[in-house]
Order: sequence, then C-alpha cells, then structure tokens
Amino acid sequence: MNALWPRILKSAYRKEPISSFIVIVGAVDAVIGGVGERWSLLSFGIMMVMLAIVLRWWQSQRREAELAEQPVTHFLPPSSSRPALPMLSTTKRKPHR
Repeated sequence: MNALWPRILKSAYRKEPISSFIVIVGAVDAVIGGVGERWSLLSFGIMMVMLAIVLRWWQSQRREAELAEQPVTHFLPPSSSRPALPMLSTTKRKPHR
C-alpha cells in the first residue's frame, strides 16, 4: 500500500491540480488547527477540503456534459474504402551505384 499511495496522489494531482491544491491547503490548515486547538483554523481547513471536493465534483460533471454534447468526428475514412498497403519485406536491397 505504501508504494501505491504516491502513485494515486500523483495521478490525482495531475488530473485536477487546482482542487488538489485546495485539498492540501485545507488539510494542512485543519491539522494545524486541530493540534494547536485553534478551532477557527480547524473549521476553515475543513471548509476548504469540502470546497475542493465540491469543486472536483462540479468539474467532473461539467466535463461529462461537454463530452456528451460533442459530436463524434472521424478524421479517417472507413477502412473498407482504403486500398490495402503493400506488405513490407525484411530483405535488404543493395544500394545502386
């Protein structure tokens, strides 16, 4: 599990850097507030983490809606309309002089 944890964090941070940064800041604030018995900092940190979770959910919902609206575009014609390519050979040819 120890080797898997950094991979999960890196992939999450690369996918959503803004909300991941907000989660990190909120978690640090919550830990500092909880250890130091500063309840306002603890509540601020918890609110930041909740905000980041809502932001990530909202971004994923918006992205799914955008993908559903986009029409599928094909850049290549169907494979049946293309002529077959010649087979490649592995024999070496002698250079012409």
